[in-house]
Amino acid sequence: MDIQTLTRFFMWCTIINGALFVLGGAMCMFAPDFVYRTHSKWFPIPREAFNVAIYSFLGLFKIVFLVFNVAPYVALLIVG
Repeated sequence: MDIQTLTRFFMWCTIINGALFVLGGAMCMFAPDFVYRTHSKWFPIPREAFNVAIYSFLGLFKIVFLVFNVAPYVALLIVG
């Protein structure tokens, strides 16, 4: 596997996961009631606990996204 293949792989990982992160954040910003109703059908959870859980998830997703997608992509761009 060469450096160009790895760079393309991490580029697409960054694009796809970035789009998922933006979609999740937009859903929580613009349709929070819809997201809560959908999840509360599966799990009986109070609204305050749901807000903490969803924003914690988005924060963790952002950290994982930056560490495992963006950082390797930028490093490969610098090396390549």
